[in-house]
Amino acid sequence: MKQFKLSALLLVTMAIMACGSKNKSEEKNDVTEPKVESTQSAVVLNANLATIEELVGIELPEAFIQKIMDGRPFLSMNDFDAIVGADWNKENLYGKIFIPFNLNTTAEADFKMIPGVGDRMAHEFEEYRPYNSIQQFRREIGKYVEEEEVARYENYVFVPVELNTASEDDIKALPGVGDRMAHEFEEYRPYQSIEQFRKEIGKYVDDKELARLERFVYLKER
Repeated sequence: MKQFKLSALLLVTMAIMACGSKNKSEEKNDVTEPKVESTQSAVVLNANLATIEELVGIELPEAFIQKIMDGRPFLSMNDFDAIVGADWNKENLYGKIFIPFNLNTTAEADFKMIPGVGDRMAHEFEEYRPYNSIQQFRREIGKYVEEEEVARYENYVFVPVELNTASEDDIKALPGVGDRMAHEFEEYRPYQSIEQFRKEIGKYVDDKELARLERFVYLKER
C-alpha cells in the first residue's frame, strides 16, 4: 500500500511539474534566452531529506525515486552508493544528490566520491583530523581553494558534535537540523549517555529519523 501511494504521488507530482514547465514555455513565445551551462547544481540535495518534488526536479527516474524513498534513511553515503549501480554517471548524479560524509571517520578514498575531489584534496580533508567544528574545516581547506569552493564542499560533509558542549551554530550546521531540533538537543543537557539522547529526542521524531540524527552526535568519555 505504501508503494502504491508513493507511485501515485510521483505521477501527480510529475504531471504538475510538466504542466508548469509547459505553461512557462508558452509564456516565453519567441523570446530566446541564452543557455547557461553549469557542471554543478546550485544546491546538492540530501538523499535522506529531499522531497519527491525535489527528486523529480533533478530529473531522476520514477523507479529510482521509489528506491530512494524505500531505502531511507541511508546511514552512510556508501549505503546510498550501493543502490545507485554502475549505469549512472556518478560524477553528474552526485553533483545533484548526496549523503554527507563524516569528516572525522570517512576513508580518504571515499572522499573522492565528492565531485571535483581528487587524490590531493581527499588527502587534505583527512590531514586536519580531528575536526572540532565546521568552522575549522572552512579555515583549513580555505588555504587551498576559494571560499565558494569551500561552501560547495560543505554540501558533502559534516562534523559530528559533542552533545554537551557544542554551540547552537554547530548543531544547526548538521544536515537537516534546524532551530527547533537544535533547541531540543540543548534542552536535555547534560546527557549522561547516548541512550538518554535516544529517549529524549525520540519524543519528537520516529525511529528512522532518530537513527539518522544519532550519527551526527557523540559524548566525550568521562
